[in-house]
Formats: sequence, structure tokens, C-alpha cells
Amino acid sequence: MNLKSLVVLTVVASAAPLVTAGPLAYAICQTGCNVLACACYGGAGFVFGVTIVGVPPAILACNAGLGTCMAACAATALIAPIP
Repeated sequence: MNLKSLVVLTVVASAAPLVTAGPLAYAICQTGCNVLACACYGGAGFVFGVTIVGVPPAILACNAGLGTCMAACAATALIAPIP
């Protein structure tokens, strides 16, 4: 590899943005999702994690929100490379 190629490679590598995500960011994001789900359940008058028969629509909405939040965590935090 000649000097010109090495200089170009160094400039390109130094211009790459620093990635600050990974498994820890994914865990923090999922914890936030679970906190929001607990608040949603509490607002509906239920306890998160307790099995009930005949799921009311409010709980279904909370579960849908939790699923959306978890999917967003996977898309943004887990897939990103670790620095």
C-alpha cells in the first residue's frame, strides 16, 4: 500500500461517526419500555405481569404500545455496532 492510499484511508476512517450504542443501550431502552408499560397498566387499574382472564381493551393497547417500543429498541440500539 502506497503512502497516498494510506493517507486517504486514514482520512476516511477518521471522518466516520462514533457509534455509542450496543447491548447496554438496548437494555436501557427495554427498561424504559417496561417502565412505560407498568405506568400504562397502572393507569388502566391493573398490575403489570399479573395474569387475568378476559383481557380488557386497555391492556391490549398497553401491550401494543410495549411491542412497538421494544421493536424500536431493537431497530435503533441492538443493531448498531459497538464502539
